[in-house]
Amino acid sequence: METIRQPSGPLVLASSSPRRKQLLTAMGLSFIVAIPHVDESVGEYEAPKDVARRLCVAKARAVSALHADGLIIAADTVVALDGEILGKPLDAEHATDMLTRLRNRQHEVHTGLAVLDATKHRLRQEVVTTIVHMRNYNDDEIGHFVTGGNPFDKAGAYAIQHDTFHPVASIIGCYTNVVGLPVCRLFVFLRDWKVKVPIAPPSQCLMADVLCGWPRNGA
Repeated sequence: METIRQPSGPLVLASSSPRRKQLLTAMGLSFIVAIPHVDESVGEYEAPKDVARRLCVAKARAVSALHADGLIIAADTVVALDGEILGKPLDAEHATDMLTRLRNRQHEVHTGLAVLDATKHRLRQEVVTTIVHMRNYNDDEIGHFVTGGNPFDKAGAYAIQHDTFHPVASIIGCYTNVVGLPVCRLFVFLRDWKVKVPIAPPSQCLMADVLCGWPRNGA
């Protein structure tokens, strides 16, 4: 595995997502936030994984133009049902339709992760996929969730970590990937690039020990 020097510039999160900020903070990292401005339209025949990969890299490069000495972390999460991308809902009706379609079914969550050393123009990227099976929630639960304004900034119109709706029955793969940032893979990227991560991936990431090879107690 190629390694690089620890960057002298800041660690930069290329995202306005509060969930991604929470996950980086949980790793004990100090970082600044920069919002990337990229075209997120999807090509007619573009596969969900390809969209996630392309957009995470585009976000990292967009922010690196403003932080030329930084180490940029960018991610893009795509929810796909039967190969169809379910983006952020446009309105309450759209959100209700998405949640109804997802109910009691299996779908995929693909998160593209990019880490870019802007100083040396080195990039590492990967798409992490989690299989998600939704529980058989009822129409009233959907209604309460939508009325509360919860779905509108979330791909697929839901949040796995929502503390009352609890839409997900089970997953295969990384939990934090569904939240929006696969901390297991990010940990590996940063470790390989000699960046000190004070806290190993959070305990809620059920695959942390397998994917990172790192004990949960950080020893």
